[in-house]
Amino acid sequence: MLDHMTFRVADLARSTAFYAAALTPLGYTQGPSFEFDGQSMQGFIHDGKLDTWLIQGPSPFGGAPFTTACHLAWRAATRAQVDAFYAAALAAGGRCNGAPGLRPHYHPNYYGAFVIDPDGNNIEAVCHEPV
Repeated sequence: MLDHMTFRVADLARSTAFYAAALTPLGYTQGPSFEFDGQSMQGFIHDGKLDTWLIQGPSPFGGAPFTTACHLAWRAATRAQVDAFYAAALAAGGRCNGAPGLRPHYHPNYYGAFVIDPDGNNIEAVCHEPV
């Protein structure tokens, strides 16, 4: 089980606004924002736990200056949450990469929606419940 994840972003303010909108329907709230080791950070909280982080700037270990072409999916409790995630993400500037719907090729109850974030990552909300 994952504990937390970090996206390196090109524009922290833009990505914070996008993720705040997209993740709110899934029960997330905006968490702490601070500077650490010369990098700006923004956290997001679900069920009292910080599990999603945005950091502006390149990693001190090298690599690309921001995360791109990554695919991450957040679990939704209901199909309505998937729909709301999709609508909110598009309204916040995301691009459609798959409208909400069943994906029976994954399994019969796989209901997901896919959006491209401001940095080119494919993000998803998915519900595995039968209705």
